[in-house]
Amino acid sequence: MSDVRPFRALRYDLDRVDLGRVLVPPYDVISAADRERLYAVDPHSAVRLELTRSVADEATTDYSEIRETLEAWQREQFLMRDPEPAFYASRQAFTAPDGQRHLREGFFGLLRLEDYERRIVRPHEQTLQGPKADRLKLLRATGANLSSVFLLYEDREDRLGPVFEPDFDADDVVTARDETGAVHSLARVTDPDRVSGVRRFMEDRSLVIADGHHRYETALSYRNECREASPEAGPDAPFEFLLAYCANAFAPGTLLLPIHRLILRGRPPSEEEWRARLPGWEVSTISVAAAEDIPKVLAEDVAPLSDRIAFAADDASGTLRIFSRAADDELSVRVIHREVIEGVFGLDEDAVENGAISFPKDAVQTARDLRAGEGCVALYLNALSPEDVFRATEAGEVMPQKSTFFYPKLPTGLVFRLLSENDG
Repeated sequence: MSDVRPFRALRYDLDRVDLGRVLVPPYDVISAADRERLYAVDPHSAVRLELTRSVADEATTDYSEIRETLEAWQREQFLMRDPEPAFYASRQAFTAPDGQRHLREGFFGLLRLEDYERRIVRPHEQTLQGPKADRLKLLRATGANLSSVFLLYEDREDRLGPVFEPDFDADDVVTARDETGAVHSLARVTDPDRVSGVRRFMEDRSLVIADGHHRYETALSYRNECREASPEAGPDAPFEFLLAYCANAFAPGTLLLPIHRLILRGRPPSEEEWRARLPGWEVSTISVAAAEDIPKVLAEDVAPLSDRIAFAADDASGTLRIFSRAADDELSVRVIHREVIEGVFGLDEDAVENGAISFPKDAVQTARDLRAGEGCVALYLNALSPEDVFRATEAGEVMPQKSTFFYPKLPTGLVFRLLSENDG
């Protein structure tokens, strides 16, 4: 089903650039303050190929400055194009928020762009027009994929992972530590048999977008523009493909963490109101002395309820209420939005979109913010499972916003891809 191909990556020359200093987070999680800091870290930071230095410049820029930077770095050979096509196997060793060490494995390749209707590439969340318009300006200006879309495939028996093992023993494996402490290893996969094996394996699978919905849909728009302008280009034209990172959704290192909800408007419900508005839900209470106690309670009392719809409600009173009910084949986050955020707090979709709640990822910081007077109730959720994501997208469902948090983010700067030259 999926057409994934090797390509000739554009990469930093490691004799001239410290890769760990130039890797940056995806553009959409870089704050204004971080943008300025990353610009200053290194004159060849990958942030300079993704964002203007000032947020205020985004509205009016045509990204010609980034195009000129990209061209200059190639001309000065800070960026070099590999001589032959390859898949790029990736290992990412990192520490999770709970302190545990993990290893996520995947690979970079070119993915044939497919309309969602074909169900070969499947989204799991809705997108906004503003970010897509901005990324389309950048793609038009540079003619390059400067950051990768992150996609998941299903490989419960881990058949593909061992295919890449021999390549990590090669002399040209690249290793770098980014500013988060994550260690990245990148290996070129050029052996014809292994390349063919990867392509055959992926042909049998559909893909779910984990991160990069806006970039994927931007690439679709760009493809359609190019098709109209060059109808003779054919099915293998460069604009028919996108730089993609693919990982096994069911591998131990593919972490899917929870995103919590902090209710910013209203007041905490009384005990009677909770029970009246959530009929049929089971409820228990646990005392918590401090914000730092929250993770232990969630691990011991909420995580074991992962086969049910479950959440913990915190009103900063020192008592945590833990609610649960049967799942009935529904996604937990969808039920919580319908029955709790709307049913208990009266916040419909318009209210949510207009800032009635926030979506924090760190439970301890959420609890601290609540106790400092920000918001009225925190709802701590369990993470969705890869099974949830694949089941929902297979059914054509789009999840509520901020349903998934794939950790860690994939950095920008390991590989780039030019559309102006043939990858063969």
